[in-house]
Amino acid sequence: MNKLSRLPFIILLVIVAVTVVLLVSLMSNISSVNSDPKMNMWVDYNLYWAYALLIFGVGIILIYGLFQLVSDFKSAKGMLLGVGFVGVVVLIAYLMASPEIPKFPGVQKFVDNGSLTPSVSKWVDTGLFTTYLLLGIAILSLIYASVSKLFSR
Repeated sequence: MNKLSRLPFIILLVIVAVTVVLLVSLMSNISSVNSDPKMNMWVDYNLYWAYALLIFGVGIILIYGLFQLVSDFKSAKGMLLGVGFVGVVVLIAYLMASPEIPKFPGVQKFVDNGSLTPSVSKWVDTGLFTTYLLLGIAILSLIYASVSKLFSR
């Protein structure tokens, strides 16, 4: 194993070690009092670490995708079609979404403090409709694959 192939393994070990240290520290400082500053500090550290890992993971995915796009454009057509398909699904969901603020007990508190606006409501609807559309497409593709396998025999 050369040095370059060991680098991802070493990075993974460091990430796992930091995660274990943070989780053990959090677990050893759990308190039944919600306002305990020491516990809140460890919760914050774990959340920051989770955000850092998320950003790192998304960055690696984007860099790898761009590398694949540049190095082999013919095989990248499928990736571009997939991204385009998801973009079209999100656009359809956005066009289906309503900016109307839903009516439920306690909604006025969110409207009053400004966290629930027509724009936020429309984007929440978009996320829900995107989930429903992708779930429907996945179910239909499973049914299609099963039925076509039955008739191809």
